Amino acid sequence: MTLKVSKLSKRYNDKWVLRDVSLEIERGQILGLAGQNGAGKSTLLKMLHGGEKPTTGKITFDDRPFSGGSLIAGSPAKNRWRFFAKTGAADSELQAANFIGALELANTVLLLDNALSGLEYSRKSEFLEILGTAVRERNLIAVIATCDNAEMFTICDRIAVLADGEVAQLGTPREIYESPNSVAAARSLGTCNLITARRVTFNNQASLEFQTLTGDHRLQVDKTDKAALGAITNNVTLAIRPEHISISFGASFPEDNLLKAEITGIHYEGATTRLKLSANGLVLEALVLRLVGLNLGDQCMVGLPPDRIVVLKS
Repeated sequence: MTLKVSKLSKRYNDKWVLRDVSLEIERGQILGLAGQNGAGKSTLLKMLHGGEKPTTGKITFDDRPFSGGSLIAGSPAKNRWRFFAKTGAADSELQAANFIGALELANTVLLLDNALSGLEYSRKSEFLEILGTAVRERNLIAVIATCDNAEMFTICDRIAVLADGEVAQLGTPREIYESPNSVAAARSLGTCNLITARRVTFNNQASLEFQTLTGDHRLQVDKTDKAALGAITNNVTLAIRPEHISISFGASFPEDNLLKAEITGIHYEGATTRLKLSANGLVLEALVLRLVGLNLGDQCMVGLPPDRIVVLKS
């Protein structure tokens, strides 16, 4: 049993908000919608709910056409669709109560558009657990759009990253976080260092080397999608997560793309500390568990392991 979106497009006047979006969500699964503001997440949810009509394309549920907020073509009345949008903090508990009530229905497609944003942390965690259990035990379907990355990692089986009106990447939260295929995907699930660089070695070599446009650094990269490289004269974007950058004041391994950097910012975040760094003008962020012997203005060596750098499609 599947909720299927086939080549769905939506245009407002002369602007295409979505173009040829195709997705399939099986019963018992939760799909997350990620992307920058204006990427089309809310529009897609509204079309699934029936509040917006597609310009082109179709939506089916168990191979039955879907239109106007209800299932048609002989669909059973027991199927229920519920849509929850963002509310103010004062309405969040009422929203949560309605949310729990919807989960009591045996056959429900749940559509959540930042629906839990008004809840404080512990209550949100509680409802996420309730939602995940209900979807899997009762064989429901849920599609959620949220600005909270923790919700995505906690509950989603897959995530569709929307960018420029299209699905930029579809995969598990871990796949998208660790192996993004584009700048939009890299930005969709948390902070990522994005470095513009130009390739200086041919793509038939085992380890490729790039030169950064800012800072004039040479970086070696192990994991490379050949399709992302393009011509050797083209600029590419290299991506590395803050937690994958190492900080050192002493001996390090040269093969880890060592750069001399200055600490320009220290932001304590409880369990971790986020560091702002400048390597000859190249701005980087690193995430460390403990802040030991680090002060603003200190010089250190930062390592960008070649196996942790991803080459993104332009």
